[in-house]
Amino acid sequence: MASILVLAGAADLPKEGPLPLSRPAPQAADETKTAPAGDAKEKEPAEDVKEKEEAEKAKERPHEDDKAEAACRAALTQAGAIFEEAKVVDDGKACGIDKPVLLKGLAGGVTVEPEATIRCETALQLARWMDGSVKPALEAAMPGETIARLSQASAYVCRNRNGATEGKISEHAFGNAIDLAGFTLKSGKAVTIRPADKDSTLEGAFQRAITEAACLYFTTVLDPGSDAAHQNHLHLDVKERRGGYRYCW
Repeated sequence: MASILVLAGAADLPKEGPLPLSRPAPQAADETKTAPAGDAKEKEPAEDVKEKEEAEKAKERPHEDDKAEAACRAALTQAGAIFEEAKVVDDGKACGIDKPVLLKGLAGGVTVEPEATIRCETALQLARWMDGSVKPALEAAMPGETIARLSQASAYVCRNRNGATEGKISEHAFGNAIDLAGFTLKSGKAVTIRPADKDSTLEGAFQRAITEAACLYFTTVLDPGSDAAHQNHLHLDVKERRGGYRYCW
C-alpha cells in the first residue's frame, strides 16, 4: 500500500526538481562562535568555591561564644588553674584571640613560666593533661618528685607554621597552641623535652608516656620525633578538625 501511495504521488511531481542550494562558505579560521551572554563565565567547581570560602574565613579572627567561654573559665577555675582575663588580641592578618586568658599557674602550685596568653580551651586541656596524666606518670617514674614549674617555649604569637615566611597560619596565632620545653621539679631537677624514642631510662619512659597521653586532651601533638622544627619541645594544640580527627606524631 505504501508503494502505491508513493507512485501515485509521483505523477504530480515536476519533471525537473529544484536546483540544490549552494554550500555555505566555510568560516574563516580566526572566527569564533560567540557564546550566549549567560554562558560567558563558566561556573567554578564546588571544591574551588569551598576553598575560597575557607580562605576568606581564615582571614577573620575567630570569635568566642559567650556561654561556652563562661563554662570554660568555670571549669578552668575548678581545675585549680591560676589565670586572669586578658585584653583582646588583634594583630590583623587573621591573628588574634577574642577572649584570651593569661595563664600563670596550674593546680598543686605549678607555675607557668613565662606566663602564657592563650585561649581558655587551650589552658583547660593543659590543666587536665597535667592532673590526669603528667603528675601520675611522674609519680610512677620518679616516686616522691613533684612538679614546681612548667616551662613553655611559645604560646600566642602571630606567625605562620614553623615560622615560615609563607604558608598556613600557625595555631599559635589563634591562641590554640602551647609549646612545652620541660619541667622543673621540687628537688630542682630539670626535665627537658628531647628525642627520647630510644631512651631506656625512666625519664625517657616518662616523656614517652606523657606524649602519648597528650593526644587524649589535645587534637595535635608534635614531639621531637615529628620533624626538625620540634626537636626540643612538645607542640600541643586544640585545632578543630572534621569528625574529631586528631594528629599525634
